Amino acid sequence: MGKNKLARFAENKILPNVYQPTREEALEGSELKGKWHSEVFKNENPIVLELGCGKGEYTVGLAKAFPQKNFIGIDIKGARFWFGAKEAVENNLKNAAFLRTQIELVDYFFAENEVDEIWITFPDPQIKYRRTKHRLTHPDFLARYQRILKPGGIIHLKTDSEFLHGYTLGYLQGAGHEIITAHHDIYGALEYEPGTPLLREVRTYYEELFSAKGKTITYIKFRLK
Repeated sequence: MGKNKLARFAENKILPNVYQPTREEALEGSELKGKWHSEVFKNENPIVLELGCGKGEYTVGLAKAFPQKNFIGIDIKGARFWFGAKEAVENNLKNAAFLRTQIELVDYFFAENEVDEIWITFPDPQIKYRRTKHRLTHPDFLARYQRILKPGGIIHLKTDSEFLHGYTLGYLQGAGHEIITAHHDIYGALEYEPGTPLLREVRTYYEELFSAKGKTITYIKFRLK
């Protein structure tokens, strides 16, 4: 492990906006479950999650643009989201936090109806059939999200994977969920959902890489029924 990564891990332990419970602590019952408003953000503003947040570009970008909302980046790779956590502290963003855990444990950290909105940004599409259950839009994951989302809560999927885009659209349509909008190429489209914040303006590290390779960026905005 490189010295830079070790240094980031060490700094994450003291950053005030980083939470790193163990898997055992999560399974036993997170102390933060149901208390993110009161214990972390000290307000009742809406909570928005970024799942698989990477370096936290969306968490930080949205937190800057929407101070009236609270944003939490979630990823198991703390050395990556250190970048976003550090930027949030340096910019005094009190509405941005980071949680180091596996996505499959998300409903162990948030109570029913505690979350208003979810962003899934450039997840691994898990193309191989045996990896189906690991897709972040697999029905098992969607059920987890539905347990913590408020009724009518919105989910965003932004990906370079036409496969994952198509898989997700197909499942949503077949299961009767509400597809608010869907685009196969958000940068090539003349128009996109005007109510979607910073869909083009904030680009993740991976988005920049994929775009440089000529890959189209797709997007789905939906509600679970």
